[in-house]
Amino acid sequence: MTSFTVRRLGPDDGAALERLAQDETDFTDELPSPPLTPDAARAYLSDPGVWHWHAEDAGGDPVGFLMAYVHRRRHGEPLDVMFEEIGVRESWRRRGVGRALVDALHAQMRTQGIGSVWVAADSDDARAFYEACGYELDELQGVILSRTGDDGAY
Repeated sequence: MTSFTVRRLGPDDGAALERLAQDETDFTDELPSPPLTPDAARAYLSDPGVWHWHAEDAGGDPVGFLMAYVHRRRHGEPLDVMFEEIGVRESWRRRGVGRALVDALHAQMRTQGIGSVWVAADSDDARAFYEACGYELDELQGVILSRTGDDGAY
């Protein structure tokens, strides 16, 4: 099996994030995001509430990613993490990349003393993966709704 490493990206890793963005549709079934600028990459990776990991092959090319956000509550309750998205390059699936990324997330949570994480599964395959990683269906299931202003901003 070809090896890979997992690392958390920091403010100086904009180039790695840009490499991921170039092939984004090979990692997920979603539509491509708008082009990523170096300034946008730095701002995103400099935010202490943003946790972003890459799994990279021996040449440093991304084969997977995971992004999560630290979620602060207004009344001082313990922090939790919103596990936003995970993606593994099609040719690297079922090789342990996704599980290694989730393990990195959980290790960071332990280091920070954060005991709770939540994720929205958008397919049966995603739900099965998360359950295999120890996640359980929450009784408080909701429906995600969204709204965008007429000009894309409010």
